Amino acid sequence: MTSQIDLTKLTFIGSELHRPECVQTHPDGSVHVADWRGGVTVIKPDGRQTTILANTEFKPKTNGLALQPDGSWLVTHLGDAEGGVFRLARDGNLTPILTEVDGDALPPTNYVHVDILGRIWVTISTRKIPRHLSCHAKCDDGFMVLIDDKGARIVADGLGFANECVYHHASQKIYVNETFARRLTSFDVAQNGDLSNRVTLTQFGAGTYPDGLTFDASGSIWVTSIVSNRILKVAPDGDYEILLEDCPAEHIEQTEVAYQKNALTKAHLDIPSGKILKNISSLAFGGPDLKRIYLGCLLGQSIAWIDGSQRGMENNIWQTM
Repeated sequence: MTSQIDLTKLTFIGSELHRPECVQTHPDGSVHVADWRGGVTVIKPDGRQTTILANTEFKPKTNGLALQPDGSWLVTHLGDAEGGVFRLARDGNLTPILTEVDGDALPPTNYVHVDILGRIWVTISTRKIPRHLSCHAKCDDGFMVLIDDKGARIVADGLGFANECVYHHASQKIYVNETFARRLTSFDVAQNGDLSNRVTLTQFGAGTYPDGLTFDASGSIWVTSIVSNRILKVAPDGDYEILLEDCPAEHIEQTEVAYQKNALTKAHLDIPSGKILKNISSLAFGGPDLKRIYLGCLLGQSIAWIDGSQRGMENNIWQTM
């Protein structure tokens, strides 16, 4: 496969980052990344780097994050056996937002997204402990929670390792990556928040394990894949093209054999197989024209970026400020 994005033109920002799985951008040009030690690291346009960790004894293992207009963040806790969503203030104060739903404690919690209406969407990849027990094609115990003015409730269940999700306001749909079911799924969102019309928009093939998810201004969906270090561009009709890949063919083949045998393990996922990239997991458009592509990762200590030609979708939440 020939990449349409030139790997040699990638640049890196940040240093000594701690599992920067999720990356988000702010209109002021700063880049915000998850910090596994219990907080968020902010990288300014001039390269200055500040880390805000929770000032509590409990420190969330930050996996997903969502920027808030007041300068705080919503962060998800991906603990070994427990999860939750918390608000982290700039001074380090930590406030629980959601630690249980329908009377049950949240399992390790993957991602959080806030839409233009202020609704909070949360994904839990699996109910299994440890999580890697669901790294196979038949996994189906992931779910999605909605928090709105009616409270918190499960609105989608039976997902194949639910990962990042994003609401698209124009179409009034919520999209979610099902990593080990290897598909991108959409739901229609009713005015009351209920979901219907579950559609598999794209079923991915060998080597693609969809993780990160965002939109460009034209309505195409940009997806990152762990293991293969791929960026895929998915059209609204589900057709897709691979824009970037950084992984030896033999590693993709070995992983595929294990996947087909339902024998994929954490060891397969924790190999930094790329020549340049370190298991990319998320993507955010940023920069002054929203054409700069930033890539979060699982195994690196910095954030890769490159200037592209496609403008990203405006971050809906800033329209509410």
